[in-house]
Amino acid sequence: MMIRENVQKILSELPQGVELVAAAKARLPEEVLEAVKAGVKIVGENYIQEAERAYALVGNRAKWHFIGHLQKNKVKKAAALFDMIETVDSIELAKEIDKRCSQIGKVMPVLIEVNSGREEQKAGVVPEKVESLIREISGLQHIKVMGLMTMGPYSPDPEDSRPYFVETSQVFEKIKKLNLPNTEMKYLSMGMTSSYQIAIAEGANMVRIGTKIFGERS
Repeated sequence: MMIRENVQKILSELPQGVELVAAAKARLPEEVLEAVKAGVKIVGENYIQEAERAYALVGNRAKWHFIGHLQKNKVKKAAALFDMIETVDSIELAKEIDKRCSQIGKVMPVLIEVNSGREEQKAGVVPEKVESLIREISGLQHIKVMGLMTMGPYSPDPEDSRPYFVETSQVFEKIKKLNLPNTEMKYLSMGMTSSYQIAIAEGANMVRIGTKIFGERS
């Protein structure tokens, strides 16, 4: 198992101030634990059930970020389990998170998911609507906007994702200057195994890496 070596290599190469999220979709809890033991501080999960299984083994040795599409009926569990939700893309979802967090006395840090490729089949809010969504969310008491997240359209050539990272970064910087209430534009989560170096060059300070840590999914 090369997980340990992979994690240490990535961590040694990431620029200072860039945080690694280990994208653990479809991975075994034991693999997640090995990554955490090797130095991973944030585990990214796409599914609540998988996260619960991994959490049972790993616990608070890492922070837990939700990086998948969150359905409203799963928010109660997500609110209890996760330290950050990276995929908020509607006021309805934000209100549900706010409600569930108010019940357990928690303020949830969230990122707004930006559909930078404006792809109809994908979740996320288009770049020109990010500001108005954040303005709506900023009135909620138990949720705090901490930045933006984007995927960009899939392409075999990582260079193709650069314009989407550039645009998301521009939106991030613009909103940062607005000093909106209850909003701290701290994290720009962009880039995956194939594209994270380009994402970092364009301003990402959080990258979500799976394959390069855990190997190809079987």
